[in-house]
Amino acid sequence: MQLAVFNSADRADAVGVLRPCLDVERWVGEIADARPFSGKDDLLAFAKDAATPFTAEELESALAHHPRIGERPQAATTEAAMSRSEQSGVDPSDGATARALAEGNRAYEEKFNRVFLIRAAGRSAQEILDSLNERLTHTPAEEDRIVAEQLREIALLRLEGVIGA
Repeated sequence: MQLAVFNSADRADAVGVLRPCLDVERWVGEIADARPFSGKDDLLAFAKDAATPFTAEELESALAHHPRIGERPQAATTEAAMSRSEQSGVDPSDGATARALAEGNRAYEEKFNRVFLIRAAGRSAQEILDSLNERLTHTPAEEDRIVAEQLREIALLRLEGVIGA
């Protein structure tokens, strides 16, 4: 969808475009209601700071839509297709790395009671695994901040792709 079409779409259609990028109602609503945007940089700058800070409930709700790293969702949704594309650097046929990611995911979930989230786009499986292992040393407060940053990075990449910005 081109930015001009997004700017002129009715609110429900604009929300529908934004939701696969980040399913946080306040973020989606603030962006939809701030239209029109003068250009891609204006849109992305606004989106970067929309709904700041995320509440704990918004973070948990958004994380419910993200698969584990190394697990590619098979659903035929826009969000699932985005996730598959973003995780293209993770080769499921690399058994050792897949096992290490699965073990790391379990350890992370046990420690933080949520799925490990990272902007996977442009990262190799080893880079993701290294980050996962490093983040296991964090406190919950440190992870809350990092997860919010990662959600925003993912949302902006998705938004840029969806809008054609």
